[in-house]
Amino acid sequence: MKPWIELDRATVPGGGILSLHQHDTELTIRIDGHELMGTRRHASEERLAEAALNEKTPKDARVLIGGLGIGYTIRATLDRVGPRARVDVAELVPAVVRWNRGILAPFAGRPLEDRRVHVIERDVADILRESKALYDAILLDTDNGPAALTVASNKSLYNAGGLAVAVKALRPKGVLAVWSASDEPSFTARLQRCGFNVTIERPAAHGTRGLRHFLWLAQRR
Repeated sequence: MKPWIELDRATVPGGGILSLHQHDTELTIRIDGHELMGTRRHASEERLAEAALNEKTPKDARVLIGGLGIGYTIRATLDRVGPRARVDVAELVPAVVRWNRGILAPFAGRPLEDRRVHVIERDVADILRESKALYDAILLDTDNGPAALTVASNKSLYNAGGLAVAVKALRPKGVLAVWSASDEPSFTARLQRCGFNVTIERPAAHGTRGLRHFLWLAQRR
């Protein structure tokens, strides 16, 4: 059996090591040795965009994606908005952007080459604080969930203060969609208290069977 090979690594601002690994044709991104995402299982990342963007979403929508990953969420977003849309992608680690412009680019169909995509190498929390009624949809896939943080400072995205910031960054009836590896009932209640109508989906990580992830779809009231 072929071993996993580490191709590159980078320090995450605030702590932690992100690394890119390859096994035959499969690639994964890990944080401190624990897998965050990979090229084999990505159905729920695509579903994050599919569920947040529907027939009521303006074709010229402004969308913010927190976390570049391997580009699957961006690709699914681009497939659901029109030619005049703008998709801002916040990525804190420059190496992840470099990987997506290089070895990872073909897996999601080279989404960073689309003129509608604007990569912002900054903390998504800072972008949200500067945005007032700017976005039709905000898609967060920065962590393994509200209680499984990649960076400790990301806690501010999911507490009451952070959700209040997200509400203000959304246009009326805009949608905040959050990906998680597991359920977190207290986060559902927090979203509701902060002015969102909330639904939950449990999409399969790959195909239709096996491991399932969690999506919160929170529409601004």
